[in-house]
Amino acid sequence: MTNYEIYVFVLCFVVFTLLTATFSYLIYLYARQELELIRNGHRDEQIRREYERKNRPLHRTAIWVGRLLSVLTCLAFAATFAFALHLRANEEAPIGEIPAVKVVRSNSMKERNEKNQYLFENDLNNQFDMFDIILCEQLPAEEDLKLYDIVVYKQKDMYVIHRIIGIEEPNEAHPNERHFLLRGDSSEYSDKFPVLYSQMQGIYHGTRVPYVGSFIMFLQSPAGWVCMLLIVFAIIIAPIAERILENARKERLGYGYQDEDISYPARRAASSFNPINEGMTTYYNRPGSPFSEPLQRQDQLIPYRHSQNIDYYSRYQDKRRR
Repeated sequence: MTNYEIYVFVLCFVVFTLLTATFSYLIYLYARQELELIRNGHRDEQIRREYERKNRPLHRTAIWVGRLLSVLTCLAFAATFAFALHLRANEEAPIGEIPAVKVVRSNSMKERNEKNQYLFENDLNNQFDMFDIILCEQLPAEEDLKLYDIVVYKQKDMYVIHRIIGIEEPNEAHPNERHFLLRGDSSEYSDKFPVLYSQMQGIYHGTRVPYVGSFIMFLQSPAGWVCMLLIVFAIIIAPIAERILENARKERLGYGYQDEDISYPARRAASSFNPINEGMTTYYNRPGSPFSEPLQRQDQLIPYRHSQNIDYYSRYQDKRRR
């Protein structure tokens, strides 16, 4: 690794650490505030509405569809990121029988320049734009290359994708090799130096995907790495926080007691009856019930008169007889 690459790596690691710590603290503050509101009864009406809505078949279907879309989106992001890393790792690899994918990084082949009459005379319409993804195939034999083929060649440390506009056969100046003159369709000037067959990497036959290359290049950059790491962090931490809040909501609804078999609507209906007249136990003021007045915390004692079905008048008469 060069000094610049080491610097970029360290910078990305520091930025990721700071952002992760910041988001973790914000999520912690949010979860803590929500837990206090839930346990103190300020979210009871909202919890009741959410519970009733969750029991509707259409809402359950929407939840599963949302989860499926989330999973598919995460898989798509992961596959795209892996594909971007694969392209970067194999950028210098020679193109063999398996075609290689290249990202266009200039506008030199975007459109047909009016001064390049050969493009109009031969109806050459296989141009491509910046940030397109193109498919480059294995380079044919040198004698099979012809005028107006689009080839990929390496010039110093970068790759160029231009069209062959002239072929100079071996002569006294270069007796053992052919020289190829290349030019971008958008330019009126040819490349500065002729290109040798040994410099060429592959040939383009017209297969391309527009605009996707910008996203691929972003994922290959340090900023893209940081974003992907933050997405992974969010995927891990968000369900944990939501599970804690969901458990608090269930406790507020009164789950976990002996009457767990009684459904939420049944508890709501039971709270409106008089237990003495109807001959049933009341759930009014049970700990965790959203119908208590005032709402009680889990650690508060239940008033004895509300916890059992007791005929206080009969008790009074028995006491007088004694």
